[in-house]
Order: sequence, then structure tokens, then C-alpha cells
Amino acid sequence: MDLTGVLDMLGDAETSALGGLAIGVAFGVFAERSRFCLRAAAVEFARGEIGGKVAIWLVAFSSAVLFTQLLVGSGHLDVAEARQFAARGSLSGAIVGGALFGIGMVLARGCASRLLVLSATGNLRALLAGLIFAVAAEASIHGILSPLRDRIAGLWTIGGREQLDLLQLAGLPRQAGLAIGVAFVAGTAFFAIRARLSPRGWLGAAGVGATVAAGWWFTYQLAGQAFTPMTVKSLTFTGPSADTLMLVLAPPGRAFDFDIGLVPGVFAGAALAALVAGEWRLQGFHDGHSMRRYILGAVLMGFGGMLAGGCAVGAGITGGSIFAITAWATLFAMWAAAGITDLAVDRLADRRKAGTGGHVPAAP
Repeated sequence: MDLTGVLDMLGDAETSALGGLAIGVAFGVFAERSRFCLRAAAVEFARGEIGGKVAIWLVAFSSAVLFTQLLVGSGHLDVAEARQFAARGSLSGAIVGGALFGIGMVLARGCASRLLVLSATGNLRALLAGLIFAVAAEASIHGILSPLRDRIAGLWTIGGREQLDLLQLAGLPRQAGLAIGVAFVAGTAFFAIRARLSPRGWLGAAGVGATVAAGWWFTYQLAGQAFTPMTVKSLTFTGPSADTLMLVLAPPGRAFDFDIGLVPGVFAGAALAALVAGEWRLQGFHDGHSMRRYILGAVLMGFGGMLAGGCAVGAGITGGSIFAITAWATLFAMWAAAGITDLAVDRLADRRKAGTGGHVPAAP
């Protein structure tokens, strides 16, 4: 795609932000309609089910892998300069950060992208948690938590694409990524059909995966045509949430980029989808205990996301779609920690209440 005319008219930074905004709107619509959320999928799986929530996540993930690898295989995308491969990766950060993020998303009842989508539909619990998440992320990269993040991240690092790329590590050709993507989609289709996933779920989840591939493609095209250096990247919400917060708090003049456009785009897309469907409504906290739970979860997600180098979308799907080993390590840690946290915090508490005749709340 020739972006020369747009770049000449708007400038490099503005074009990047506009692309992030457009892709963000699409992600917001698809995520809101499909109820896409890693936390919901991980909890459902941990409780011994492979139902609609797991199916939605699997469709989104496999679609992202397939579409991204189609772009790579056809020569329309090269991820060699992506952050996941261009710099040293931290396996200690991926494992510890992913675990902290997994714990946090269960406590806050939503991963980072889900909190953003829910806040756009009028959920004040998600809005508060999302703001605290952004503050914790900023503190982890530039503030009081950054020394701790650096120390943990430096415990176990690896470098070079031959160590960071799972395909190269396994000795597989680049074309193998497309074959794996096809296999993922075929396996996912089996589980989704078995779970009787609705057409809305299919379309929304596949759309989520497609926006990840679109982010890779757009930033790659932009990097090759812009005058100023641009990073090849795709969707993530930890760093962009912190950047968006600082854009609001810092003096005017901060440069725009893809990430700055992404967050408000997702918010706008989710709000639009909820309004059109007649599902926008204000929701608040029921008691102080739930507020404390959300706050702690948001802090753990903010720190864990920056430590791992991405959130459930940024590491789990965006990094996973290009077979970055740190992303897969993060994703595994998120699933495992979320399942353990659900058992320790929610299921055991429900059993104790049931044993004493107390009220057992419905599963979220």
C-alpha cells in the first residue's frame, strides 16, 4: 500500500496515530461484540470446561497466527525488526511478569484490553482499574517500580533471533508458521463447533485476530515509507495505556504515534458497539472489598505487563502470532497463574461459603 500521499499531507507521526486509531476502533467493536477476554477463557478452562469463552479466545489467537503468517509468507510483512526479535528478551520477565499479570487479571475480573472495552460500555469498576493499571505501568517503566522491573528482567535474558524465534529454535523454515496457523485454525474450529459458538462469537473473535495482523501490516508498511524511523509493531495495551495517560497529564506537545491512537480507538469502537446494541449502562462497585480486589489486580497487571513486555494481547496474541519465545512463555505463565488464582481466591472461598450455608455468588 502506498502511503506517500497520506504521509505528505499529515506527517509521519500523525499517520501512525491515525492508523492506530482506525485499527483500535475495529478491535474495540470486535472485542465488545465477542466478549473476548483471556481472563474469562483461563477461568473457564481451569474449571474443567472448554466452552464459549475458551473458544472465543482460541478463534482470536489462531486467526491472528494465520493472518499474520499469511502476510509473512506472501512477502507483505517482515518481523525481523520487531521488538520481540530486535532486542534481548527476558525469560525471567516473561515468566514472573506473566504470572503477576495472570493473578491480577483474575482479581480485577478482566485483562487489560477487556478493562478498556468494559470501561467504554459504562463499567466504572473497569474504568478505575484501567486507570490504576496505566499508573502502575508508567511507574514500572519510568517511575518508582522501574528498578525492581529491571532487576527481575535481568535475571535471565537471551538474545539473537535464533534464540528468540520458536521456529528458528526448532529448526523449522519460515513457511512452517503458515502451516502451524492452518493447524491452529482447524483445531480451534473443532472446539468452537463443539462449544456451539454463535456467529457473533465467530466473527468477533476472528476480527480480533485480524486486527492484530492488520497492526503488523500497517506498521511494517509505514516503517518502509516514512521519513522518520518507525517501529514494526502491533496491538498491545500496557505501554500504550501508560503513554495515553501521560499524554493527558503531560504538557502539550507530546509526539503522536501508533500506540497513542490505539487506546482511544479501542475505547471509541467499544462504546459505539455497546450503544448500537443498546447495552451501554453505568455500573459501579458493590462494596469496599471488591474495590480493594480490583485495585490490587490492576497494580499487578500494570507491573506484570511491563515486566513481561506485553499484556494478554500484546504478549499473548501479538507476540504469539510471530512465534516469539518470550511471548509464549508469558502466555503460559498467565494461563497457569490465572487458574491457580481462581482456585485459591474464588473457588475455595465459594466452597467455604457453601459449607457454612453462606451466599455463593454466581461465577463472573
